[in-house]
Amino acid sequence: MIRLQKILSQAGIASRRAAEKLMAEGRVTVNGTTIFELGTKADPAADDIRVDGRRVKSAERPRYILLNKPRGYVTTRSDEKRRKTVLDLLEGVREYVYPVGRLDYDSEGLLLLTNDGDLAAQLTHPSHQVDRTYEARVAGIPDERALEKLRKGVPLDGRRTQPADVILVNRDRRDADGVLLITIREGRNRQVRRMCEAVGHPVQRLRRTRFGPIGDRKLAVGGWRDLSAQEVAALRRAASAHKEARPPRQRA
Repeated sequence: MIRLQKILSQAGIASRRAAEKLMAEGRVTVNGTTIFELGTKADPAADDIRVDGRRVKSAERPRYILLNKPRGYVTTRSDEKRRKTVLDLLEGVREYVYPVGRLDYDSEGLLLLTNDGDLAAQLTHPSHQVDRTYEARVAGIPDERALEKLRKGVPLDGRRTQPADVILVNRDRRDADGVLLITIREGRNRQVRRMCEAVGHPVQRLRRTRFGPIGDRKLAVGGWRDLSAQEVAALRRAASAHKEARPPRQRA
C-alpha cells in the first residue's frame, strides 16, 4: 500500500504537495469514495483511483515539454471562465502533463510542462531558487535608483523580494518605454509586474526568456517541443544546485 500523494506523483498527475491540495478539495476518489485524509494509502494495481473522475493509470513515460506561451492563455489544465488554456496548444500530446509554475494570462514566453511531479516540485519550490529570466517593457525609463531598488528587493505584502539581477537594455532617454531583463529566483504571484509597479514603472509587456538553464529564441510563439535528455539533466542539476550548496544543519 502506498500513500495517495505518492501514487498521484508517480503517475504524473501532480507533485506531492499539489496532490495534497487535490485531496483537500475533494477531487480524489478511491473505489468511489472521496478521500480527504492525507495519510490514506491505496494499491495502484488493485484500487480504482480517480482525479476529477478520470482514472489514474500506472506511471506514464516521463514527458518534458517546452512551450512558447502566447498572451491570452491561462496556465492551467482547465478554466472556470472557459478561457483558452496552454493545454489547447499541445496538439498530439497524450500524456497527462501540467504546467511547472505559471505565466499570467497577459504574459508570454517559455513555459515548462511535464508529468514528472517530483521534478516539477523541485523546480518551483522557493528553497531551490531556480532562475527565471524575463524581458519586461515598462512605462518610462527607470533611473539607477529604481534599478537598484529592484536589484536589492522591494516590499511586497510585507515581505521584501529576494535580490534580483536587473539590466536596463535601452538607456536612450528619448525612448518612451524601458526594456528590462530581470532574473528572479522565487515565484511569488505576479512578482515581476508588482516589483516594477512598486518602483513606479508598470509593466506594459512581459515575456519569459529563460527557465533555469533552458532557453530557445527560435521557438515560435504558440509552438512547443520536447526537451532533450541533456536539457532535462540540466534542469535536474539546477533544481538541486542550491540545495546542495547550503551548509549542513548542525545538530544540537
